[in-house]
Amino acid sequence: MNLPEPDDYIDIHNHGSLSANGQFSIENLMAHEGRIPDNESGLVYAFGIHPWHLTADNYKQQIENVRRYADYPNLIALGEAGFDRLRGPSAELQRTAFEEQVKIADDRSKPLFIHCVRAWDELFSENKRLRPSTPWLVHGFRGKKELAMQLISKGMYLSFWFDFILKTESTPLLKSLPKEKIFLETDGSGVDIKAIYKKVAIDLGMTVGELKKLIHSNFTNVFK
Repeated sequence: MNLPEPDDYIDIHNHGSLSANGQFSIENLMAHEGRIPDNESGLVYAFGIHPWHLTADNYKQQIENVRRYADYPNLIALGEAGFDRLRGPSAELQRTAFEEQVKIADDRSKPLFIHCVRAWDELFSENKRLRPSTPWLVHGFRGKKELAMQLISKGMYLSFWFDFILKTESTPLLKSLPKEKIFLETDGSGVDIKAIYKKVAIDLGMTVGELKKLIHSNFTNVFK
């Protein structure tokens, strides 16, 4: 399995990743796409059912795809799975797909990437009821400190929405959070992960090299 070096820029969640020297990415594959985990240097994979692309008609095939690829060595996480009140099927079907992916992730001892839009109550309820044995990583976070601390108090990790994290309004939030709980991502936006690291390093009062080592340590803790 590919693993990052301490001086790599780690992009924890991306779509359309390209291998690049000094950069390590987790490429997110969606179960409806028909893509499979590859073995490209500098890349590893997550695989799951995104609620936007879930229907009653395709759920069975998608969950079969998740089970089929869940044991691939270079697939280090499941998801992104979760809840979206603005787009997707019924809450009941979203919950069914989410619970099954939690089970698959726990059975394989692999973390789960979370997509959540205006459905935090559902996420907290599932976390309390299912008591997952592997970490959950909420990607694309751009909420308030109170919500961030609630998620962290449940053992979750946060990766920040690329546009939000580059704005000055994100600085107070970053400074207030436990550094061992954070990750950075580009999410297929085309934004340079190096620009994100540079801004966050300034926010946290550290060098880019120190931030690389911090994120690498966080990676090691989550993807054991």
